[in-house]
Amino acid sequence: MKQILLCIALLVFSWQSVAQIVINELDCDTPGIDDKEFVELKSDTPNMALDGYVVVFFNGSTSGANSSYFTIDLDGYSTDINGLLLIGSETVTPFPQLLISANVIQNGADAVAIYQANDFDFPEGTVATITNLVDVLIYDTSDSDDVDMIDIFNDDPRFVDIQQINEGSGNNTNSIQRNNDGSYTSTTPTPRALNDGSGVVFNPLEISVAQTQFNEGDSFDITFTTQENVTSDFDFGFTLDNEGFDASDFTGNTMLTISNGTNSISTTITLINDTDDEGDEEPVIKFLALESPIIPFNNFVKLRVIDDDFTVANFGAPNDPTFGLVASTQPSDYYDSLDGLSDTDLRQALQDIIANPAIVRAQTYNDCIDILKEADQNPENSNQVWLVYLEEGRAKLDFQTTSNNVGTWNREHTFPRSRAGYYSIEEDEIADGIDVFWETKADSLRHGNSDAHALRAVDGPENSSRGNQFYGEYNGPVGTLGSFKGDVARGVFYLAVRYNGLEIVDGFPDGMVGQFGDLATLLDWHRNDPPDDFEMNRNNIIYNWQFNRNPFIDQPDLIEYIWGNMVGETWSQPLSVNEVEVNLVKIYPNPSNGRINFKLNVDRVNVELYDVDGRFLESHTVLNNSSINLDFSSGIYIMKITSNGITQVRKIIIE
Repeated sequence: MKQILLCIALLVFSWQSVAQIVINELDCDTPGIDDKEFVELKSDTPNMALDGYVVVFFNGSTSGANSSYFTIDLDGYSTDINGLLLIGSETVTPFPQLLISANVIQNGADAVAIYQANDFDFPEGTVATITNLVDVLIYDTSDSDDVDMIDIFNDDPRFVDIQQINEGSGNNTNSIQRNNDGSYTSTTPTPRALNDGSGVVFNPLEISVAQTQFNEGDSFDITFTTQENVTSDFDFGFTLDNEGFDASDFTGNTMLTISNGTNSISTTITLINDTDDEGDEEPVIKFLALESPIIPFNNFVKLRVIDDDFTVANFGAPNDPTFGLVASTQPSDYYDSLDGLSDTDLRQALQDIIANPAIVRAQTYNDCIDILKEADQNPENSNQVWLVYLEEGRAKLDFQTTSNNVGTWNREHTFPRSRAGYYSIEEDEIADGIDVFWETKADSLRHGNSDAHALRAVDGPENSSRGNQFYGEYNGPVGTLGSFKGDVARGVFYLAVRYNGLEIVDGFPDGMVGQFGDLATLLDWHRNDPPDDFEMNRNNIIYNWQFNRNPFIDQPDLIEYIWGNMVGETWSQPLSVNEVEVNLVKIYPNPSNGRINFKLNVDRVNVELYDVDGRFLESHTVLNNSSINLDFSSGIYIMKITSNGITQVRKIIIE
């Protein structure tokens, strides 16, 4: 009997020796965009080092199958003087000691657990376990009990009576808090404070600025305010450093003192207006070490400094196009293997070039953010990307990183993922640069997900509005010029040749994965919006990353031989730029009020005008240094210029 009691005592002692840290508070669901979620841990002793512990979140949904979706390694972290460690995003106040991304903690029915383990012991999809378990909380937001999850943790004698705790219904203002007796209560959140109100009461210090966007040369004030007056002079410092922005970019005092009996101090920062094209920058206001009882109320406050030294390209944006200024960087023999071929042989030979597994590279989906910042750079402002449907620039820094897409840009799949059947994998979340890549081939359909030739920078809400509609169903925002139409059509045609399993068909084949329509619409868009300098520059940049090109930008007539009015005809590569005088004419101004001037390299040209839908409008014979007057309404028109058997197409804009 004594031996049995001794064993029980040793077992209880071992549980207590392991259970030095528990889940003290969890807020899994917050109002609005749900970005203020947090989990708080509590140790039995203050300032406890947490090396050797991990926090693991488990998904209790049917698809989640009680498996891990997020793991936090606690190595290098310690609890504070109250024994607390607050884990949350930059939007949580007071500011967490350990930062995670916003909106990562799922609502439930789910579980969060502490283990004595390493983060690599819980790769994504690891089924919940009691091995090395220290503490666990199963929770929900007015969901049914996850009986399977409860049963898993019930196998540990310490949690044989475990219950699933309800935080409240969706968008609630509660958190789940551990009571001193080990039970739980759902009530008003108390991050970085003991749930019973005891312990050291901190005095949070808040950063505030009147605005967050400035121009180089501007001055602005930063104010720091504690919730309570300080009881002695309090000295502290902060920095604005972030990536390329540092102390050389501003002047102002960054070491401050809040005087005894007061609670606020301000400092004036003046941004230096240099002549360097550094791009827009984002200084971040960050506290240096603060001494207890002062803690950050907020921190990492991001500002925006607009650089007025941006670069303007020597070619136009899609809504103000230029032609012939950007030369193709294709190798001289890149398309030679196509000569003399037709129909399916021509298509196969083209695929052999652009899907050659010995040459072509596939990048990650996150690499494509960097690719698009370069390939879709606004020709009028190098600090912006050009938005494909809205036809305007947006700051490169405004890439969407949260669930809120308003005012942001993201990546548009011209051939939607749900239509094509490609998808992301975990490695796609890594941006590992131009020199790290996957081998890829024609059957590597998944790589279509991150093929930059068919991705475009797009306004976040407009991407949502387009959804997975076919082109022809979706025609762009009302009031825009439609300058994107030929560009996106050539992106879709490229994909249909690059990857096996994709095809362009007539009509709108809803529900048929791998098929995209409407062929007639895409042909019209291609014919009436020919490749311009913006598109050629884009092709050159993507070629530098992927080692393949969109052939329908280099050789637009190829589309006619595969899908259009030349199917079955034998392809012969056009003469190169060096073999024929292609600059027939210079037209200006463009845009214009209707009067178009001509400077010719030949005696005369024939000019035909069409609207963007391909309808013929009128024709003219034009001599050098002459002009024509077009009585057209505002919009984009197509000018077909012909002389001595050579034809060129120009896109003109009437304001």
